[in-house]
Amino acid sequence: MTRAAGPIDFRTTAGGVACPNCRHREGASDANFCSRCGAALRGPPCPACAAPSESGDRFCTRCGTGLTPARATPDVGNARVRWAAAGILAMGLLIALVVSLTPGAENPAPAPPATPPGTLGPTSAVDLGSMTPRQAATRLFNRVMRSLESGDRAQAELFLPMAIDSYDLIAALTLDDRFHLSLLHAAADDAASALAVAEAGLAVRPTHLLCLAAAARAALLGGDAPRARAHYRTLVDAYDDEIAAGLREYDPQAEEGHAELLPLLRQEANEYLAGSR
Repeated sequence: MTRAAGPIDFRTTAGGVACPNCRHREGASDANFCSRCGAALRGPPCPACAAPSESGDRFCTRCGTGLTPARATPDVGNARVRWAAAGILAMGLLIALVVSLTPGAENPAPAPPATPPGTLGPTSAVDLGSMTPRQAATRLFNRVMRSLESGDRAQAELFLPMAIDSYDLIAALTLDDRFHLSLLHAAADDAASALAVAEAGLAVRPTHLLCLAAAARAALLGGDAPRARAHYRTLVDAYDDEIAAGLREYDPQAEEGHAELLPLLRQEANEYLAGSR
C-alpha cells in the first residue's frame, strides 16, 4: 500500500527512522524513541491486529482499522497545576511519595549546567530506543515526577508531552500504567483525561486502590466533589479485601510495587471523607 506523500517523509527506511520532532535519524530501524530528543517515532499499535504504525497514521496499513487519534499536546507552558484540594494531602506530597517509594526509580541528580533543550538530563545517557515501550514510558514518568518533586517546572513541562505520548506505544496498559498516566495528565492540568484514564482502569477492576485514588484526585481537579467522594468511599470500603487479593502492585516484594504508598492513600481518603461531611 502506497501512502500519500507529505512534505517530509518520516517513515522507516533502510537508513533507519527519522524523528518527526527533531529530524535526527536513528540508525536502528526498530527504534521506538528518538535518542536525541526522546520523541515517539511510531504511532500506537493497531487495536485489531497489533500491526505497528507510523507517527501520524490514522488507519492501519494491514487491516484498515482506525487508529487511536493522537492526543493534542497539552498546553503545559500555561498550565496551572492545582495541587491542593480541601481536606486532602497536597498533590505535591503524592508525587514525592510515588517517587520516593517506587523501587527501581533512578536517583535524583542535578541537571548539568546549560543542558541543551530536548535532552534528558540525567537520563540522556540511556538510549530510549533500546527500551521496551513500557520501560521508556516508566523512565519518562520518573523524570517528570522527579522534576515536579524538586520544583523544576520547566523540566517537567518539557517532558510531560512526550511522557504522556509514550503510553500510546504500550500495546495493553496495565492498571499500574493507568495510575502513572493519570498522574501525568493531572500534572498537565488535564482533569478530564486524568479521570478518563483512571476510570478506564476501574472498569477493569472497580476496587483497584491506585486507580481509585487517581480517579478521586482527578475528580477534585475537575471540581467534581461528589464523584471524588464516591471513589474515596470505595477505596476505604474495599481496602482490606483488595490488599488481601495480593496484586503485584500491592506486593512489598515486587520491584514495581506501591505497598508503602497504599496506607497513605487510605489516610488521604479518610481525611477527605471526614472533612467533606
